[in-house]
This record gives sequence, structure tokens and C-alpha cells, in this order.
Amino acid sequence: MTHRTAPPPPAPAPAPAPPISADALRDLLGARLHTEVLRHAVERTGADEEFASRQITECLRYLYLVSRYGGRLGGLFLPVEQDIDEIWHYLILQTREYRALCARLPGGFFIEHRSIGYEEYQREPGREQALEEALRWIPLYCREFGPFDEGALPHWTIVRFLHVRMGMSLAEIAALEPPAG
Repeated sequence: MTHRTAPPPPAPAPAPAPPISADALRDLLGARLHTEVLRHAVERTGADEEFASRQITECLRYLYLVSRYGGRLGGLFLPVEQDIDEIWHYLILQTREYRALCARLPGGFFIEHRSIGYEEYQREPGREQALEEALRWIPLYCREFGPFDEGALPHWTIVRFLHVRMGMSLAEIAALEPPAG
């Protein structure tokens, strides 16, 4: 008598990694530098500490994405607000600490900066390409940090546009797929 055994069940798909917390990003920056950047942001913008702290978090999220997905996002215009860019400028001026931060980010490489205004950028590749590039990073943000929340809207131009002007819910934005190709 022969017995056949059933094939083993397929291995379950690995669970998605938990979102990277704001505290974990702050730890990459370090308490001393975070306090210094926070003080700078509050003094420069007049924002309260809670809002300025969120600016720093979103700047660190931006840098994390550029570091982790440099091949997909390198050279693309990522539409963050000017205050996020200003925080990045401040970090860059802290050369030793900025170099160490870049080394601790997932890509481990120095993230260079090139400023270009949104209007100028739209003229270079054209509006359609600018929109496609802006939408490319939204699924990556949601994968790494979870869906956008109301606190992120003031800091990410395209997300705020989709939510406020286009009437998309934050859940619909989180469900966006990367553009084909």
C-alpha cells in the first residue's frame, strides 16, 4: 500500500515591517542635534514647538526615503514645503553631524542637496512628468511610515493638493500605486 503525503502548505508571506516611528528617526538625529534644530526652526518660522518638531520629522522622513530609495527617487523633485528644505539646509551646515546622519540612514551615503523651485521644475520636465515623479514616492512613504495623517499635510505639497484640492481621502492617497514603468 502506498501513501501519498500532501505537499506542505505554502510558507506564509512575511509580515510587513512595522512603520518607522518618529522616535526612531529622532534617534538617528540624536537628542542634542534635534533640540538644536528645533530651536532653530521655532526661531526662524515662529512656529510652536509641536509644529516645528513635526517639520523635523517630515524632513527626516524625506531624507530616509532619498537614502533608502536613491535609485528610484534620486534626482526627482520631492515636493516638500520650503520649511522642510530650510531644516535640511540647517542640517547640512552641521557638517560632521549631517555626515554621521547620512551614514546612519539606510543607504549609508551622503545625500547632496540641489535647490530648484517648483515652478522652475514644472517648466523643465513638463507638468505631467512633474506630477508622475511627485506621485512616485507616495507609496514608498506609506510603506515606510504608514499612511499620511492630518499632521503631515502642511509639509507635503502634493499630498495636501490631492487631499484638499482633489478631494481624496487620506486612505485613498495611501492606496495609490506607483506609476507604471
